[in-house]
Amino acid sequence: MSDAPNQDRPRKGAFARFLDVIEWLGNLLPHPVTLFALFAFGTALISAVAAHYGMTVDHPNPGPEDPASFQATSLMNTEGLRWLGTHLVTNFTGFAPLGTVLVAMLGVGIAERSGLLSAAIRGLVLGAPSTLLTAAIVFAGVLSNTASEMGYVVLIPLAAVVFHSVGRNPLVGLAAAFAGVSGGYSANLLIGTVDPLLAGITTEAAEMINADYAKGGLKEVSATANWYFMAVSTFLITIVGTFVTTRIVEPKLGAYDDSNADKEALGSKDSSELTQIEKRGLKVAALASLGFVGLICFLAVPSWGWMRDPNYNESVIQDLRPLLKSVVALIFVGFGLVGFAYGRVVGTIRNDRDVIDAMGKAMGTMGLYLVLVFFAAQMVEIFKYTQLGPIVAVHGSDWLNRMEMNGPGIFIPFILMCCFVNLMIGSASAQWSMTAPIFVPMLMRVGYSPEVIQAAYRIGDSTTNTITPMMSYFGLILAFAHRYDKNLGIGTLVATMLPYSICFLLGWVALFYLWVFGLGLPVGPGVVTRIPI
Repeated sequence: MSDAPNQDRPRKGAFARFLDVIEWLGNLLPHPVTLFALFAFGTALISAVAAHYGMTVDHPNPGPEDPASFQATSLMNTEGLRWLGTHLVTNFTGFAPLGTVLVAMLGVGIAERSGLLSAAIRGLVLGAPSTLLTAAIVFAGVLSNTASEMGYVVLIPLAAVVFHSVGRNPLVGLAAAFAGVSGGYSANLLIGTVDPLLAGITTEAAEMINADYAKGGLKEVSATANWYFMAVSTFLITIVGTFVTTRIVEPKLGAYDDSNADKEALGSKDSSELTQIEKRGLKVAALASLGFVGLICFLAVPSWGWMRDPNYNESVIQDLRPLLKSVVALIFVGFGLVGFAYGRVVGTIRNDRDVIDAMGKAMGTMGLYLVLVFFAAQMVEIFKYTQLGPIVAVHGSDWLNRMEMNGPGIFIPFILMCCFVNLMIGSASAQWSMTAPIFVPMLMRVGYSPEVIQAAYRIGDSTTNTITPMMSYFGLILAFAHRYDKNLGIGTLVATMLPYSICFLLGWVALFYLWVFGLGLPVGPGVVTRIPI
């Protein structure tokens, strides 16, 4: 499959015209910051109406500290306005991705200002076959999910720089990386942090109908429950993502026009050969990287390592939770250390003042993101406070339950329902905590194992990540895109990512049915498809 941009301009087909309509409609919307503010205000108004009519749903599986039901809570009353006034600041500062992005960018800023990223990218681009560039970026995006937020913070902006370095539209590179990181969120060759998290939720839901499923029990849903299927899915997402990028997205976006770009972002385009001092700097940076990786291994591999949790020895993943939770800190220290080593060799960083200046400039590029996050955080927290998210999720699952399907076809509406719920509840764990007690017992009652149900859920949870503003990092991606086109609106971003969502969904569902029902293969080690009813 060639990566060369399509130079021809054939007559647009029906799908391309459909995307143009989506983009046109989306770009009629106001500035993304204004739109987030309007979403928050609109949610507040809807909450008042819902609360007035007493909209309520029962909690599907209330725990000791959970409410028995979810009742729509109005924001347009004294108590609601009091909550908003007292939580406006903490809604912003407590927004999960905010600290992650800012801390990571401090280290990335050092590496960028030292010239390390530019030199490394040129070395990569000049030494790698151009036909594999897009596939490599999508594949790296999928694998980055093992390292938590690294893909969003590091890989996506890096992909834009890589594409710009070879004369291709940087927004295409950004889209390809975003598709791999977010659209292929559940696929991976390795077991990541999300696997034990979802497995624990599934186990609790399965226990409602089968007492043999319990944490620590013989039939506990393990972290490897979907490993086989998700490992194969990695290659599916890479192939489909590469096809969509080269055949749909790149022809649609066309040649890059830098008239509306941040000139500082364009400064990273440099296709010249590496100088001798740059090559020497890269060698020193590589040695620093190896030393840093060796230090991490020293702290994580031995049973007494500082990066291991002595209180959890049930599995390797649980034992290494301190390491997995330190990924952002490791990004900060790692990029900072390697960037400093490179800068000292080439002369771009001479002392602590240069390091501080690099971090300060990195923070200066995050201004728009901070504004976006402020309003996005208010919208997300208002949605939680008013309880509209769980109410819609429960009503949707009730509709699925009323369809009374019991064959393999039931997974189609189930996956589509997960796609729909994911548009409103961006967190995978929060969404599954809410819907697993409904879907897992329901599908187990017709004979499907909880591991297979969880695998189907992960398809729906991943494929619509790239087109929902409720996804925590959507604002960050928009801010990165604005560096290359200041006039780019939400409509353009959604229209660009929509082909990925559609093709990932179709391809992933086809693979699921072929794998589970066509070939009868297990989705993970020791997993069966059907269980006794």
